[in-house]
Amino acid sequence: MSTETPTLTKKDFVTDQEVRWCPGCGDYAILSAVQQVFPELGIPRENFVVVSGIGCSSRFPYYMNTFGFHSIHGRAPAFATGLKLARPELEVWIATGDGDSMSIGGNHLIHTLRRNVGVKILMFNNRIYGLTKGQYSPTSELGKKTKSTPAGSVDYPFNPLSLAIGAGATFVARSVDIFQGHLRDTLRRAAQHKGTAFVEIYQNCNIFNDKAFTYMTDKDTKDDGVLQLEHGKPLIYGKGGTKGIRMRGTEMEVIELGGEFGPQDCLVWDESLHNPATAFLAAQLLPPQFPTAIGVFRSVQQEAYEKRVVDQIQHETERLGIGKLDDLLRAGDTWTVSEQGAVS
Repeated sequence: MSTETPTLTKKDFVTDQEVRWCPGCGDYAILSAVQQVFPELGIPRENFVVVSGIGCSSRFPYYMNTFGFHSIHGRAPAFATGLKLARPELEVWIATGDGDSMSIGGNHLIHTLRRNVGVKILMFNNRIYGLTKGQYSPTSELGKKTKSTPAGSVDYPFNPLSLAIGAGATFVARSVDIFQGHLRDTLRRAAQHKGTAFVEIYQNCNIFNDKAFTYMTDKDTKDDGVLQLEHGKPLIYGKGGTKGIRMRGTEMEVIELGGEFGPQDCLVWDESLHNPATAFLAAQLLPPQFPTAIGVFRSVQQEAYEKRVVDQIQHETERLGIGKLDDLLRAGDTWTVSEQGAVS
């Protein structure tokens, strides 16, 4: 019997379900990118699992012709962790949103990241609660006027990449829904990573938060609004490469190229630094003072959580043998409650 993986195409990952997102939603672009990348990975289709929580993005499992689990609000990382521990050979991807992961699911997210569970997390960030009709979210900008904040939000927003880096994530990246080539390249990189891969994807909600990222996508502003991080290359941006980013002490700053400064003065990007300090600084590059950085911020190798668990179980089984459940239940501290309620 042949064990070769059959050649797959995008069509193999498209379901017969009607895609029920609003016309023009950025989720369509993300779905298309994922469906194009999955068949390139050389993994049998039955080994893919897509897990989601609650939100517009969490409809993702219905539209991927793989195994999937539409779980509960904020708990997708917990379900995915259990699945990865039970079946380490599976390719487990999480589709989540800024509300699902940064609010009710924040605690599950940070512990998945710190443990380095071998799952891929795609966080769709539209800076709004789209499914529940337009309330401000944990990533909405200060002063955001919505149905739940008619006078403007007084909350400072979460920076998802800073949160991920601070939690010890070993792979952290950002892309944009309509930057299809860049998004597919980023997804490929995430797929290759052995631990947790966290990818923030800026996604336009044309109903409740339209044009939130126009400064990055409009042809007249994107040259100055976007900084592409490329490993081993200097941080240069602007039309014709007229601007750069350099380190000045412990801070990053914008410099104009062509006069006092040249490309040699720019910071050469290194995504492989074990110390996450530089990646954390790059995550702070946001308008209006800076361009928004996209690409891979951090990619370091660290043993995945599921491998450590499996190795530990194997080691203890070899040392102690296979135990019995009844012996385990009766081991350690036990007590008996009598009919009179006394404990002995």
